[in-house]
Amino acid sequence: MVWTGTWVAERLGVELIGDEELPALLGLALRRNPKRAHLLVSSVLGKHVPQHPSVVYGSGLGLGLRVRELLGAEEAGRAVVLGYAETATALGHAVADGLGTAPYLHSTRRPVPGVATAGGFEESHSHATSHLLLPEDPELLAGKGPLVLVDDEFSTGNTVLNTIRGLHERYPRDRYVVVALVDMRGPADRDRLTAFAAEIGARVDLLSLAAGTVGLPDDVLEKGQELVARHEPPRPPAPAGASGPAGAPSADPADPAALATGSAAPSGPVGAPSTDPADPAAAPSGPVRVALGWPDGVPDGGRHGFTPAHRARLEEALPAMTEALRGALASALAEAPTGPGAQAPDRSPADGPRVLVLGFEELMYAPLRLAGALEDAGLDVRYSTTTRSPVLAVDDPGYAIRTRLVFPAHDDPADGPGERYAYNVAGGGFDAVVAVVDSAADTPELHAPDGLLARLAAHVPRVVLAVVPSYTPRPRPRPHPQAATEPMAAPEAPERSSMLPEPLRGPAFSSYAPEEVGWLLQDLSDVELEAPTEEREEAIQSGGAHYAESLPVEYQPSARYQELFHSALDASAARIAHAVGTVTETVLTERSGRPVLVSLARAGTPVGVLMRRWARHRHGLDLPHYAVSIVRGRGIDANALRWLAAHHDPADVVFVDGWTGKGAITRELAAALGESEEFAGFDPEIAVLADPGSCVRTYGTREDFLIPSACLNSTVSGLISRTVLRSDLVGPDDFHGAKFYRELAGSDVSVAFLDAVEARFDEVADTVDTDVKDLLAGDRTPTWEGWAAVERISEEYGIHDVNLVKPGVGETTRVLLRRVPWKVLAKRGAGADLAHVRLLAEQRGVPVEEVDDLPYTCVGLIHPQYTRGATGADGKAVVSR
Repeated sequence: MVWTGTWVAERLGVELIGDEELPALLGLALRRNPKRAHLLVSSVLGKHVPQHPSVVYGSGLGLGLRVRELLGAEEAGRAVVLGYAETATALGHAVADGLGTAPYLHSTRRPVPGVATAGGFEESHSHATSHLLLPEDPELLAGKGPLVLVDDEFSTGNTVLNTIRGLHERYPRDRYVVVALVDMRGPADRDRLTAFAAEIGARVDLLSLAAGTVGLPDDVLEKGQELVARHEPPRPPAPAGASGPAGAPSADPADPAALATGSAAPSGPVGAPSTDPADPAAAPSGPVRVALGWPDGVPDGGRHGFTPAHRARLEEALPAMTEALRGALASALAEAPTGPGAQAPDRSPADGPRVLVLGFEELMYAPLRLAGALEDAGLDVRYSTTTRSPVLAVDDPGYAIRTRLVFPAHDDPADGPGERYAYNVAGGGFDAVVAVVDSAADTPELHAPDGLLARLAAHVPRVVLAVVPSYTPRPRPRPHPQAATEPMAAPEAPERSSMLPEPLRGPAFSSYAPEEVGWLLQDLSDVELEAPTEEREEAIQSGGAHYAESLPVEYQPSARYQELFHSALDASAARIAHAVGTVTETVLTERSGRPVLVSLARAGTPVGVLMRRWARHRHGLDLPHYAVSIVRGRGIDANALRWLAAHHDPADVVFVDGWTGKGAITRELAAALGESEEFAGFDPEIAVLADPGSCVRTYGTREDFLIPSACLNSTVSGLISRTVLRSDLVGPDDFHGAKFYRELAGSDVSVAFLDAVEARFDEVADTVDTDVKDLLAGDRTPTWEGWAAVERISEEYGIHDVNLVKPGVGETTRVLLRRVPWKVLAKRGAGADLAHVRLLAEQRGVPVEEVDDLPYTCVGLIHPQYTRGATGADGKAVVSR
């Protein structure tokens, strides 16, 4: 028997070191996810490798019995089990079954409206990193008994540390038990968990079926990426009308002849590495649908909690559901198979039909129990599930992922459409497949010509569809009868009042795609916050109001101004792309690990999105990106920092802004972080696209040039307003606020701006690589020459307030769009970079004064000591004093 890790081990120099049981439990594959090159593929998990359900369920059940023995009956009776999505949802459930009396909850990546979030955490190496905890019972995690955390394997233990750190702050307890099929941590990671347990004053035990380490050469990531590129088959375009994302392949490759190119291993006994959908039109008219008779009120899994009472009702209903499945299978197997999957497996009829029960992503426990019941009834059954995780398929006996089916997501996921996968199904010798999905995933995409059912029908003679009703928690009754007539609210988790919500994401908040940025803000879209520019200016300068307490009326550009924007974008896209590449490569070089981009809303947000896109485009890295509010004179949003610290290592956070002027925000951030020991782990350094003020070390350029995203307001920033901080709207436990201008969607160019710059990434890549090397070798110490220039201009023009001097193209544009401008100083000879500034100045009647020896392309001066009497008779021209 060839070990299914041989192929990767020989090519990457990877070693599996540890218990004798490890090779039987684990194979190796290559991730199509450059955060980590290799994938440990479990043979007993039932995710990537079809396995007997008795083996899968028995592995988790046995671990649960060991946990019960470790804790003792009394402590086991107080325990709660938490499993990790998506891979360990069934494993955790089986561990809870082994404990016998423990309620079970698993994390999820599917937000559910109306259900309070009881926490969340990040799994840094995963393809999809964000986890939510959505218990129906807000008391589920609040007990003092042991918390049992279950995952399929531990490589570093980071996910467990993130989870315990976040939950212990809210629900402190004395004991944790960590359970895994295999423990692959190195000595340093083991020591880290021990030190962490001592730090929080809790006991942390760890149980696994086997333990060891993975020996990785230094260049494993680079070699892994090269191997994936070499063996990944060609990707055909999506067929017209495909339901998947634009440009996504309907399956890969579409033609087995593609294998002749040498891009994949030769075809072997289990079929092509990435399988052929053949002709969808030739597929059977549809699967055999079976009515399971799932018991009312029993959850489909642990997404919202699963109690011992639920378990008892499921056990009672299993026999009848098994009979329903057996009847549907008998009916399907009795019919003559048709379509591309019609050819029967090459086995003796005496062997009996081989059936695969295929679960769906997080929905693993229900199909596992159904598969186990069929196996107990005498059928030859295997079990596995679909997954979000992209893995290379190679048809070699020494490789764990032999075949791959690719199909579009079919459950309307919160992170948008994308590919999903079923591994080792094609060529597995199955006579029938029972696809088990929840009702939320029984969508037109599931039944589409390029959907999962069609993919299965192309390779398996008979397909049966079983739909489990998606469990939706019922609203909990209010404690006071007199409130019964009020609208029912989502339950509140029993956490301290400072429990913060998850980030806002598009399309519900902003026009950016949900994966582009998470906004650590509260939505104030329904609040009237806009005030006329002149009124705002007078209130701000008189000390009657802070600029962050209101919003300027959104400037709607004229047709001529919009033409200038598009012309400027065409002319400067490559220049911006170069700056994006330079600042991103600098960050990736100087920050070890996986940086977390945190843009300063809102000017920094388009830059953060572009940096994230560069990292993905050039390196395949999927960097987390959030936007937070910082307000001059008030500091950065402390609650946003607390959320970041609870979900990420503060040392990984890189603050991002669009540009520097005089460096006021740079100073504001440094002061805010330096004032509190709570935030000592955050680095106050800001990475910016342009640093004309020489205020930071990490930048794309120090030239003061036109960045088109500075030309507009919300319509180039995801339709989000500038941030708001007002005491009657933002409480001590709230994020700062902002508005989503949905009504401006017709004028939105946010994504067009990003796409135009990203289209130039390849064009500038070589120059970026050369320039970054030179930049890193040079002296990047800030000189603060911009600040000195601002002080000089403030005195020279009799303003005596540096806050009214706004240097640089970006800041000058802001003055003309949002404040009451006095005059614009333009560097003599400045050309196209100032075309839009000159147009805005003309429209507002603001003089443009040509000057020499200006370190910026231009400087905008806000009218000093402004009152409405300073405006001209036409209501827009501002008189120079």
